[in-house]
Amino acid sequence: MHFGPVILLSIIILVLAYLTTWLFRSISSSRNIIDIPNDRSSHTVPTPRGGGIAILISWYAGISVLFIVEFIGLNLYLAFLSGIILAATSLLDDIVSIRPSIRILAQTVTSILAIYFLGGFNSVDIIGKLSIPAIITFPVSVIGMIWFINLYNFLDGIDGYASIQAICISAALFLFTGAGINMILIACVAGFLIWNWPPAKIFMGDIGSTQLGFILVVLGIYYHYENTLPFMWWLVLTSPFWFDATLTLFRRWRNGEKLSQAHKKHAYQRLVQSGFSHLKVDLLLVSTNVLLVIVVSLCINTRWLQIPVLLFISSLLYLVTVIIDRRKPFPKD
Repeated sequence: MHFGPVILLSIIILVLAYLTTWLFRSISSSRNIIDIPNDRSSHTVPTPRGGGIAILISWYAGISVLFIVEFIGLNLYLAFLSGIILAATSLLDDIVSIRPSIRILAQTVTSILAIYFLGGFNSVDIIGKLSIPAIITFPVSVIGMIWFINLYNFLDGIDGYASIQAICISAALFLFTGAGINMILIACVAGFLIWNWPPAKIFMGDIGSTQLGFILVVLGIYYHYENTLPFMWWLVLTSPFWFDATLTLFRRWRNGEKLSQAHKKHAYQRLVQSGFSHLKVDLLLVSTNVLLVIVVSLCINTRWLQIPVLLFISSLLYLVTVIIDRRKPFPKD
């Protein structure tokens, strides 16, 4: 299967995602599956949610075709299918809130299965003969995947933000790996983004945001084990999300807050509170991703630069956070 058929399939998937988003927007409106604004919301108008189902339907349809025509292997396909457990739990949570312990259990089972199918029991070479044994890499990978699933959910707080980041990361992964599956993911999210573009006509909900986090981290691990893209560069490319989420969680913990409680203290949310429109924050995110792609492009062939570049990017993101703090201070409550 060459890129011509993949492009055609991507167009079909984009149309499917667009139409199914329209369908589920109608269903959500008629069934009163609405996100009502509250004091912790970044939107002001009641908006249908659950549109992430359209992303899932399109995604699983697309990768199933790729698997049937042997464009992707069985292990990667099974790793993605593990996400159905996560999707079912997230859908239930979107309809009727379920206990956090059940969500974490589903995320843990999903992550263990996915990493197992990806070959995550293997040791990881660092430099020469130095390697990290599987007894360490496997649990660390599971915890990391669970964290990325959740942080992607945390960062789905303004119109288009999580959708745009998924497209940016997928485009970057396609640029560095040449893998057509990234085009399918771009098409799935783009079809939904047409409806999610500011001002959003529908939200993706947990079922969309958690699944996107899962898909992107599966791709990151897969490319690492395939020696296509070292995981450190994946961390650089995804840094706008994991850095904001991790730093915010740390600051909330330091303040003695209940970490399971909803809030709007992430850097991107405080930018909106300081006067930026949702669209302006989205465009800043796109600009940041373009710069990250340029940095990785310049450094990707120099292995020893991976950690220094990651630390440098993290420092820059921290400086950006400090600037945002001056516009809208981090609340102490």
